[in-house]
Amino acid sequence: MDSFDDFKITSNLRNALDDLGFEKPTPVQEQAFPIIMSGRDVVGIAQTGTGKTVAYLLPLLQSLPFSKEKDPRILILVPTRELVIQVVEEVVKLATYSSIKALGLYGGTNINTQKTALAEGADVVVATPGRLYDLVLSRALQLKTIKKLVIDEVDVMLDLGFRFQLVNIFELLPERRQNIMFSATMTDDIDALIQDFFVGVQKISIAVSGTPLGNIAQYGYAVPNFYTKVNLLAHLLQDVSVYQKVLVFVSNKRKADLVFEQLQELYEEEAAVIHSNKTQNYRIRSIKQFDEGKNRILITTDVMARGLDLNEISHVINLDTPRYPENYMHRIGRTGRADKKGVAILFYTEKEMAFKEAIETLMDYQIPILELPEAVGISRQLLSEERPKTIEPDNPHKLDRDQVPGPSFHEKSEKNKKTNQGGSYRRKLKAKYKKPKSRGDKNFNRRKKR
Repeated sequence: MDSFDDFKITSNLRNALDDLGFEKPTPVQEQAFPIIMSGRDVVGIAQTGTGKTVAYLLPLLQSLPFSKEKDPRILILVPTRELVIQVVEEVVKLATYSSIKALGLYGGTNINTQKTALAEGADVVVATPGRLYDLVLSRALQLKTIKKLVIDEVDVMLDLGFRFQLVNIFELLPERRQNIMFSATMTDDIDALIQDFFVGVQKISIAVSGTPLGNIAQYGYAVPNFYTKVNLLAHLLQDVSVYQKVLVFVSNKRKADLVFEQLQELYEEEAAVIHSNKTQNYRIRSIKQFDEGKNRILITTDVMARGLDLNEISHVINLDTPRYPENYMHRIGRTGRADKKGVAILFYTEKEMAFKEAIETLMDYQIPILELPEAVGISRQLLSEERPKTIEPDNPHKLDRDQVPGPSFHEKSEKNKKTNQGGSYRRKLKAKYKKPKSRGDKNFNRRKKR
């Protein structure tokens, strides 16, 4: 399609798209619009950055009639708080010229404030599964009016352990509804959800996750350990003209903080970090400052950056090689968006070699390896998991199976052979009176003895 005019959308939506500068629909938007408008259940497998948020919002808002109903009619579930905020902003932008009201619900904030906002009414609710489930159980939110359900980044939700809440939410929703699900990968767990709760599913697939994006240049560095990786990162970031806006991925929160502390000494206000241990205001501020260009470097984990619409990222640096090759595709999809060029750099140690090879197998592409710059110092400092574990031969931490001693057997002493038979007083009474025939016949045994 050459333009959004082919969708035959309302003038309100068309004006909103013009304001946003959207002229031509992306492939996922082009495929999803007619299917969602038809009312069928849809499962979309789409690469990060393909415009899938607008792909489901546009037909949903197009088909949403005016109503004085206070309870929501569209429910959108996303895995993180940041993604809730982002999707709500997209709804607000597209609904600029209409009366559609959107509300975001997520944990980490006062639930009573959200209950008050729900009482005022909303057409579209965007929520994380945990907080939504809490509000439904407290009867602050009614799901009986939901006509359309969207589950975005469902693979991340399942990774975060939201399956229980998702299944329970499915059970509480009206049976007659349209289900729309988007994910970057298709797993057995996702397929099980589709089989259990979706009817007559239409599948669409755009930019399969195993295919490297053509406008992203990829490079790799073989690095001996974590702190040498940090030294290499600090060295590369010195070239401000090349590394203009850099997203750095690490595997966990502890490493994110370590990298941030090291970079802050060199780059002060240029670096920011986000992960789930940071406060909501801190996370929102860090993302906003990075997106606006106030911070040049943002350090994050996979879960926090998944699905975030961050503009014009020049480089994605994988400080840790992801264990699952699909996560690598999610990471590098942050750059090279909207037909712009991007660069993805992978740091890997000898222990991470197998992960790198799995990524290359998935992509069917060999990542070019660059020589480590001479100016980068090789650190001798090691993380606890990197230190060699030496086991003393005469004092092993773990014994071989054949060295484990068996149970010890010996005759008990005469004293320890005794068994507890109760006090002597109880034994004498029991022998004298035995057990009464009934509870009320206390003199039965006495009469018998006479």
